[in-house]
Amino acid sequence: MADTETVVAAGCLEKSKCYVKTRKGTILAAEILISLIILICYAASFNGYSAVAICEMVFAIIFFVVFMMEMDKTIQAVNWVWSDLFRTAIGAALYTITSLVCMLRGTGDDALIAGAVFGLLAGILFAYDVYTIILVIKSNRQDTAAPTGGYFG
Repeated sequence: MADTETVVAAGCLEKSKCYVKTRKGTILAAEILISLIILICYAASFNGYSAVAICEMVFAIIFFVVFMMEMDKTIQAVNWVWSDLFRTAIGAALYTITSLVCMLRGTGDDALIAGAVFGLLAGILFAYDVYTIILVIKSNRQDTAAPTGGYFG
């Protein structure tokens, strides 16, 4: 019993190591890491701005596991590319807005300012992820495009 658990754990660790080496895996791992850093900064500041960091970190972990285990190919009920696009677009907007608010309010609170700076970096990272997802959507659309004969062609 313990041997199969060890094999499964080793297989999962190998999958995560291989997935982190891909571009999407690296971006998701960076999103998880920067969300954790922001969460620590906001927690040290004792302000209520940590909800965005918690939610985005949890969602990034979920998408990391789904893409790493290739569950996006088996669970067809969810369009994972579009879900990821909405997650990252909302994350970029929320991180940017909350970071700007924290920078304006954080005079004298170094942890809050640090969290705001990391939040702006997270906004840029999430915006880059939006850009890469849009490129994937465009390439998928071009691959499945129908011939352009139309009614009049």
